[in-house]
Amino acid sequence: MKAMLPGLILATALLSACSVLPEAEPIRLHLLPASTLGPAPAGQPALSQALRIVTPEANRLFSSARIAVVPEGNQISSYRGARWADAVPTLLRDRLVENLQQDSRFPSVSHEDAGLHADLELVSDLRAFQSEYIDGQPQVRIRLDSHLVQASSQRILASRRFEVRQPSDGTQVEAVVASFGQASDELSGQLRDWLYQQARLTEKP
Repeated sequence: MKAMLPGLILATALLSACSVLPEAEPIRLHLLPASTLGPAPAGQPALSQALRIVTPEANRLFSSARIAVVPEGNQISSYRGARWADAVPTLLRDRLVENLQQDSRFPSVSHEDAGLHADLELVSDLRAFQSEYIDGQPQVRIRLDSHLVQASSQRILASRRFEVRQPSDGTQVEAVVASFGQASDELSGQLRDWLYQQARLTEKP
């Protein structure tokens, strides 16, 4: 019986240590707020070509689900205990697809996972999707380098860089997430008008 005491003491010590370990901080998942992008100008003819939105390429930081923040200088971090509900490139791609599908000028819009036919593709690089502190206040910044590509030949038809900034109403994560939604809609509005103009140039008379 005495020989078992050291083992019992060790087991008790281990159980006691486990009981005082800090619990993991719960992670709150965030979606982009519902889109509030208004309708496109009326009276413009619909495109005859199908458009595919390819998930943007991104570096390691922006390819994750972290909500990135630049508190000062060149330091970059993420909001503690908060994540996007999906990887950032997929999150932005789905917002672009949603807004384009609601635009009557684009009768056929899909993304690459759908496996549908497309005549034109939007291929892009996501260079910024973060909150930056400017004079002590967070400001959302999104930058997307975009290319309209002919799907059959992969020839680039047009290119443009889009960059939007949206001040946040507060420093709380919820306020910053709301600003990401507004900035994403602003980007979508600029992008859809550019895509329509460029795609119209490729339409057969």
